[in-house]
Amino acid sequence: TTVMVGGAAMYPNRTIVENAVNSADHTTLVAAVQAAGLVETLSSPGPFTVFAPVNSAFDAVPADVLQRLLAAGNVEILSKVLRYHVVPGRVRAADLREGQEVTTVEGTTLRITLAGGARVNNARITTTDIETGNGVVHLIDGVLTESLDIVDVATIRGFSSLVSAVSTAGLVN
Repeated sequence: TTVMVGGAAMYPNRTIVENAVNSADHTTLVAAVQAAGLVETLSSPGPFTVFAPVNSAFDAVPADVLQRLLAAGNVEILSKVLRYHVVPGRVRAADLREGQEVTTVEGTTLRITLAGGARVNNARITTTDIETGNGVVHLIDGVLTESLDIVDVATIRGFSSLVSAVSTAGLVN
């Protein structure tokens, strides 16, 4: 069945990317997916489950941090953040369990909590089970960044001198 998101219909026969492009609530996510070079991946057969932040989730990120995250020189960090929102397979709302941990395409895990409303990590799941041709999408009200390491965080927070010093000292790992 067709679901309305951001004033646009989400079609179960279209890919995750094709549906997101039509949603006014996902313009920042679409721009980020394009900047990270993940359009082809998220257009592939999958299936994938995407915990998709809406524009207001990105708006809650400080503007300078979001600008650095989307900067051409930080594609690897942006890709890491976006892949952290994607789980292989179709995980529908009925499959979610309290305390469940699901492994992301990025390689680390997300934690599901259901008490007081469904959440993935600290983001509230606002809309569930948007079926697409290559997966299922759940809308969330936050951007998940827990997979970032201290160097990634320092980079997007603008601590370039610290990142340079850590790198020069051979302490990145």
